[in-house]
Amino acid sequence: MMPLHIESIGHGPNLILFHGWAMHSGIFAPLLPHLSQHFRVHCVDLPGHGKSLLSKLPLSFETVWTELNKTLTEPAYFMGWSLGGLFALHGAQHFPERCIGLIMQNASPCFVHRADWPYGMPAQVFSQFADDLQTDYAQTLNRFFMLEAQGSDHLRTDLRHLQNTAFSVGEPDKRVLCQGLALLEKSDLRADLEAMTMPSLWLAGRRDKLVSAEAMQQACTASGGVFKVLQHSGHAPFLTHPDTITQHILDFTST
Repeated sequence: MMPLHIESIGHGPNLILFHGWAMHSGIFAPLLPHLSQHFRVHCVDLPGHGKSLLSKLPLSFETVWTELNKTLTEPAYFMGWSLGGLFALHGAQHFPERCIGLIMQNASPCFVHRADWPYGMPAQVFSQFADDLQTDYAQTLNRFFMLEAQGSDHLRTDLRHLQNTAFSVGEPDKRVLCQGLALLEKSDLRADLEAMTMPSLWLAGRRDKLVSAEAMQQACTASGGVFKVLQHSGHAPFLTHPDTITQHILDFTST
């Protein structure tokens, strides 16, 4: 069984990056030249994605962190985008001694609408994507990428980057895509937010169609973190504003 693929670049404090659904760590390419000047950046390909495509590991919090704890043993900042935010947040909550600080990039502790959480998407959105994957894989992914790109001032550029990145090292495994959608639909990591002691940064896009800025602000308040919102951004602001994202991260990590 192949372990997770991790690529490391740069020098400085450790920073572990977790990508979003149907992507791989290559999505962070616009950020890496900026971040690697200040951090030792560890880019993780989750099971069934990118260069971990052949891994038979399930896409679960426990499995991923079991593997990471074998290889990345030094304290680090945990940063997750979209689905990757759940992996970063799980790590911060379960291995606080390893987490210098948490950075949530367009990510929520609870992606789905609940009676006490009106900020999420309807649960059927994720279950419908799972059903559609079985009948029209390519078109289903393209619909999701369009949701991610919407709200950006550079929609076509972002959409093209998302599409090109997703398939640049092979098609994501349908099995783990369904596992990822189930995580998005069922995970609720809000309960332990108030108990978190490490600093946290919550970076939102005002025009994000998948994760509302309100959801992130609520979670930030519960965790005692720092909240920043990019007014003219959708779900993936680091694609077109890597310098702005980097500056927010540097401001956060220097305090």
